[in-house]
Amino acid sequence: RGGGGRGGGGGGENARVFVGNLAWSVTAEELEPIMRGAGKVNTVRVLYEKSGRSTGGAIVEFANVNAAYKAIATLRDYEIGGRLIFLREDREGA
Repeated sequence: RGGGGRGGGGGGENARVFVGNLAWSVTAEELEPIMRGAGKVNTVRVLYEKSGRSTGGAIVEFANVNAAYKAIATLRDYEIGGRLIFLREDREGA
């Protein structure tokens, strides 16, 4: 199958998930154990503005695409830091 992109790890499919609506105070260290509930996590990167303030988003790279899909399906509307997060496949190619 086609697809393009960077590939790797997930049979050419995207194992990266965008997590949105995070409280500005949430860190990668807080987010990682929650994401591990869906499967093996390679990296968690909270996104920051140039000012140093969180954008309220993060990129989580899972070991495989199945874990990424499980996270999207099971962690939607999970509450972290008093806010309901949302997850979707990362389309930005972080």
